[in-house]
Amino acid sequence: MVAEEKELRVEPLGSSHDRSGFECGVEPLDRYFRSQASQDARKNMAAPFVLVLPDGTIAGYYTLSSTSVQLSELPEQTVRKLPRYPLVPATLLGRLAVDRRQQGKGCGRFLLADALYRAAEREIASFAAIGDAKDDGARRVYQRESFLPFQDEPMKLFRPMADIRRLFDGP
Repeated sequence: MVAEEKELRVEPLGSSHDRSGFECGVEPLDRYFRSQASQDARKNMAAPFVLVLPDGTIAGYYTLSSTSVQLSELPEQTVRKLPRYPLVPATLLGRLAVDRRQQGKGCGRFLLADALYRAAEREIASFAAIGDAKDDGARRVYQRESFLPFQDEPMKLFRPMADIRRLFDGP
């Protein structure tokens, strides 16, 4: 990683963060971060978080928001363990991007771990964390981190919150 982990900080996106130089190489993610993320935060549509390097540069970002999932979208082995509500609450990891200059240095995994930790610590009900992969590379990243595909949408993946909590709480 570029800097020691103890020198890195993930914090809510604020007006002091300079987003103008951020470029991950995926235009919709770059455009969202530069022009929409602050509005989404102000309107409580998403909670954007940034990974800040010791020099103040933004190495990456992610967003969290609440969502719901229809039981019919989930694999049968998962549905069997859930109450028979038509919808179950979940936490959406809507966007996750790492600046080109920081790619391949562990920043994406650091951001994902932080997002999952925050999702697990929330004091609202959430059955799972949901990742919406923008391409096959992103899908492989989620799968490598034990996310499972939705029944009919291989680019939409989930990881049960009970599993995530075990990551941070131990066995």
